[in-house]
Amino acid sequence: MMTTIRLTAAQAMVRYLAAQKNEDGETFLAGVWAIFGHGNVAGLGEALQGMQDALPTYRGQNEQSMAHAAIAYAKQLGRKRAMAVTSSIGPGALNMVTAAGLAHVNRLPVLFIPGDVFAHRGPDPVLQQMEDFGDGTLSVNDCFRPVSRYFDRISRPEHLLTALPRAMRVMTDPAECGPVTLSFCQDVQAEAYDWPEAFFAPRVWRIRRVQPDPVELEAVAALIRGAKSPVIVAGGGVHYAFATEALRTFAEAHQIPVVETQAGKSALPWNHPLNLGPVGVTGAASANTVCGQADVVIGVGTRFQDFTTGSWSLFKAPGRRLISLNVQAYDAMKHGAEPLCADAVAGLEALGLALGTTKFSPPAASLKDEWFAAVDPLTAAPGDGNALATDMQVVGAVQRAANDDTVVMCAAGTMPGELHKLWKATKPMSYHMEYGFSCMGYEIAGAMGIKMAQPARDVICFTGDGTYMMMNSEMATAAMMGISFTVVVTDNRGFGCINRLQMGTGGAEFNNLYAHARVEHQPQIDFAAHAASMGATSVKVASVAELEAALSKRAGVKGPYVIVIDTDPYPSTHVGGSWWEVGVPEVSPRAEVNAARAKYETKRKEQVKL
Repeated sequence: MMTTIRLTAAQAMVRYLAAQKNEDGETFLAGVWAIFGHGNVAGLGEALQGMQDALPTYRGQNEQSMAHAAIAYAKQLGRKRAMAVTSSIGPGALNMVTAAGLAHVNRLPVLFIPGDVFAHRGPDPVLQQMEDFGDGTLSVNDCFRPVSRYFDRISRPEHLLTALPRAMRVMTDPAECGPVTLSFCQDVQAEAYDWPEAFFAPRVWRIRRVQPDPVELEAVAALIRGAKSPVIVAGGGVHYAFATEALRTFAEAHQIPVVETQAGKSALPWNHPLNLGPVGVTGAASANTVCGQADVVIGVGTRFQDFTTGSWSLFKAPGRRLISLNVQAYDAMKHGAEPLCADAVAGLEALGLALGTTKFSPPAASLKDEWFAAVDPLTAAPGDGNALATDMQVVGAVQRAANDDTVVMCAAGTMPGELHKLWKATKPMSYHMEYGFSCMGYEIAGAMGIKMAQPARDVICFTGDGTYMMMNSEMATAAMMGISFTVVVTDNRGFGCINRLQMGTGGAEFNNLYAHARVEHQPQIDFAAHAASMGATSVKVASVAELEAALSKRAGVKGPYVIVIDTDPYPSTHVGGSWWEVGVPEVSPRAEVNAARAKYETKRKEQVKL
């Protein structure tokens, strides 16, 4: 006879989630971020309070940013653990949609549990309920559908018997991994049901190591054997599969150079002879030169995003062939690639055996030497003078202060491009960049999530003044929880990155820097004082030398440590890089726009899409 236990649906959800383990025996969901309101406080709130020792609850300040912290946590741990995020109905739920998009693009696990309207509809319309005139089943939570790998609406308690295992399957499946949304009707959260006790038995979810298909393997191996100048493009999947050692072994055995995407950076140490550096729009001349000459391009765990491919103008050798080793068939088949649908470790090991003693002539070491000769002066400490610091000099100062335990992180604006080109990553997962969605506002919350995932790491977050203004609220959370990380705020008084893009496409400077915006008074924002008001330790520095001095004190600071420095919005690393397709007006009264359009049309002709 089946034994049952009577619980509310919310109590059952929490008990089930607390029993789900990863291969290391840890609870897969490390905790729940929550902002309570009507729609989740009475049902889910009561359930979480009763299980807080097994599944801790953390209080955020903003639904989007606390979700960013959860996502960064999962990313830094290579998707071996994740977190859940819950909100009330209406605006609280909608605040999480952007974060769901970020997790979806980056293939990262997070469980969203937004409260929903009453399933029985008796009190309709309730506070914050959106009514659709033509569809009585819709709520704002339907906005999660296109940004969720799995979506379900829990309108009866027993729906959880199938919905929760499905949710766990998606979050732990390397191919399907991404955000899950369980839209939880608020009356259902509080309804009781007789649950089978077996439903709450602990379960271990293992990483599935998909083996390569023999036919695909031989086709890919034959392509590589016939190559003259192959190159490997290492993407984020190398980290998610914990395949950095397999990549190194494969590259060394066959002497194939490796280039790194934003998500793949740190797959090999920066000074490894076969690591030619970052690729694409924000890439090194060394990497892009090799890619331009490659007759076979081997993608490993990459989506081949436009920044990686130079909008498909970079891999331009005549007759060039594309190989994609990816656990997800959708990615493995992109752009006419010869697919090898497999786990990165399993695929590289099998491919290595298939290639046997096949070896190639690696690129000349002078390519890397010339690249560093060009960029190292840009990051050097400046001499005496009153000039504003450049972003490159700030990167150099942080690099000199970094140690083997440092993780640098960023997401949007100027610094992703500079860090991709200039940062010298020493070991895997020491470079944490959210550039799939390039979401402003990820940085501070993300830094907090990284530190929660790996408390012993030295976490340094780069953020501009624009991103700081957009989302800084979890600074207060970090201060309250005593979570220590460093934030370097580069204040260029506006959106300097987009201002340069505007100028680069022929446009007049307009509405990006405060100097060119319709404002009555130029702002004088004291970011150090603002951070201090939220509980952070903070300082404003006047030079790169002062920045280095401030960075040297970070180990002694408990909680978030914010260092603010004014920077010049115009200079950027002028060497390296490749074309990026941005639509330029076909007709304009500006001569600069017309000139940019002519260059655009020329570059469009150089695109090689298959």
